[in-house]
Amino acid sequence: MTEQPPREDERLPDADHPAHARTKPFKGHGRGREVKPLAVLVAWLGAFVGMAALAFVVDRLPTLQLLVIGSFGASAVLLFGAPKAPFSQPRNLIGGHVISALVGVACFSYLPDTMFIQEAAAVSTAIALMMITRTVHPPGGATALIAVIGSEAVHGLGWGYVFPVLLGSLILLVAALISNNLYEPGSYPVRWD
Repeated sequence: MTEQPPREDERLPDADHPAHARTKPFKGHGRGREVKPLAVLVAWLGAFVGMAALAFVVDRLPTLQLLVIGSFGASAVLLFGAPKAPFSQPRNLIGGHVISALVGVACFSYLPDTMFIQEAAAVSTAIALMMITRTVHPPGGATALIAVIGSEAVHGLGWGYVFPVLLGSLILLVAALISNNLYEPGSYPVRWD
């Protein structure tokens, strides 16, 4: 026998138990807006094209030592899944990644060769500098961390790591500008500053 879910007007017998404190919906937090299938398709296509373009450029221009780094996947979620969010705006995308790349390389290059110090300093300093410069982009934390924990190829780039990060951010930005504005003209970016 399958148990039926409780009706909305029916309280669960143990709803006030402390174990449920973190799972209760926030006051006024409903189901949210309806997700439009076309919006999902456009986000999927935009992310696909953006990541494919990035991978294509990396593949076709090996002498530039470009990289596809994991934090670009997180940027794609923001740019195509939540293009109106403050963290998705061009200033945040480019500034957040570039600042974080610079911080990550500096921490790897100049701090003692102790991974936990380099890792912690890279992420925390990147966050602080993104906040100061109003360029907070959550995937930037990963960009800083990758500069520290990355492969020998990443470490071998040294300060050159910043260039592929900048170029990758620009490629994703162009894809976001095209796809988001094809779906809803004038919708992206919300702001440039």
